[in-house]
Amino acid sequence: MNLKINVPKNPALAVKMLINAGFEAGVVGGCTRDAIIGEIPHDWDICTSATPVEIQLVFKEFKQLTIGLKHGTVIIIIDNEQIEITTYRIDGEYSDGRRPDEVAFTRNLLEDLSRRDYTQNAIFFNEFVGIIDPFNGVLDIENKIIRCVGNPNKRLQEDALRILRGIRFASKLGFEIEKATKTAMFENKELLKNVSEERITEEFVKILQGKDALNILDEFKEIIAFIIPETKAMMGLNQHNPYHVYDVWEHTLVAVNNTDGLILKLAMFFHDIGKPSCFSIDEQGLGHFYGHADVSFKIASEIFKRMKMTCAQGISGNDLTHILELIKYHDVIIEPRKKSVKKMLSKLNGNVEQFQRLLSVKRADALAQSPDKLTDKLKQIEDIEVILMEVLAENPCTTLKDLAINGNDLIELGIPAGKKIGEILNQLLEDVINENLPNEKELLLTVVQKYMNYR
Repeated sequence: MNLKINVPKNPALAVKMLINAGFEAGVVGGCTRDAIIGEIPHDWDICTSATPVEIQLVFKEFKQLTIGLKHGTVIIIIDNEQIEITTYRIDGEYSDGRRPDEVAFTRNLLEDLSRRDYTQNAIFFNEFVGIIDPFNGVLDIENKIIRCVGNPNKRLQEDALRILRGIRFASKLGFEIEKATKTAMFENKELLKNVSEERITEEFVKILQGKDALNILDEFKEIIAFIIPETKAMMGLNQHNPYHVYDVWEHTLVAVNNTDGLILKLAMFFHDIGKPSCFSIDEQGLGHFYGHADVSFKIASEIFKRMKMTCAQGISGNDLTHILELIKYHDVIIEPRKKSVKKMLSKLNGNVEQFQRLLSVKRADALAQSPDKLTDKLKQIEDIEVILMEVLAENPCTTLKDLAINGNDLIELGIPAGKKIGEILNQLLEDVINENLPNEKELLLTVVQKYMNYR
């Protein structure tokens, strides 16, 4: 096939050295897929007919890492770049539904390519022979199709994580999953119980960030409900409310689609997960979800722990705290007034970026509701953004650290160290935020003195 892939200098050198030593070698997997699609590959994986020992001999002048040696992988360091080279192999039985019990090395490229998950990942290339594509992966890429190599049931039963990998590829690339592969995914979804929470979470987070996440999450909602059972009750739950044109699940997906960045997407995916357990209908037939934000916060906290969310790339413990805070406050009313903005800033511990995220959450939430109610909501959010800038320009007092007096000042007045100090400072902060008092040290001390005398 006359298709050229521009392999960077160091991986190309490694391939050439193996070929010059009498072995087959080329790039394979995600790097060839991405290059054909037109994306820049992050890693260049090399496969070869050379055994691990032979690889080590070819690169004896280079520093090597051999932590993957038993699986046939040697990492060569060229100009401080790690190049992963793996011997062609045949996988044994997958008795745990996750990893082969054993691997056998082979000199046959076709045997190696035939064990791979999807056709797009079974494309081999080097500059001497060009593309080798026995399973028509290039054609599938051109037709935007994701298809298992060989029998899809066999492929997915070998390693159930491949189910989520395929869904992730579809979400990221906007490709359609071929019918037999899709059927096998649904039929084998329960095998995902064999996959660790960390790996499931890693794939889920990537699915959520794909350009076609809205459609893919809905198309494969049965599988999403298997890995996150709490979502099942959201699916098909009519909200019986004029502010909503979607059921809870559809509303969630549209809201996710209206945000950018992982923190906001995770916040929107889980922001209404507590609604099913808070649902009630009044005498007029209107649906209500009283207290659902707090319930969503609690449910999401439990899910994040179970899914080991901080193990996923791009999510820190601090990010998780922010996500949960956004879920908790997503439904709180912020009026387009300075006092209301300052109160919310105080709840967010003065975190301006988090306040802006909260407005993004509110905007995404509104955009996933009834269009005829949208104009006023969006205008109010815009007004709040303007007021926020005005408030920030005034260097407001919104946290205890901004207060003109502190605990030491109160101790000097004769108030003993302890719980009472905190109570007084928090009351003063509330008075300053509510604009009942100016944030001036002498005046605040006078108020405290009067308070003490009154007591």
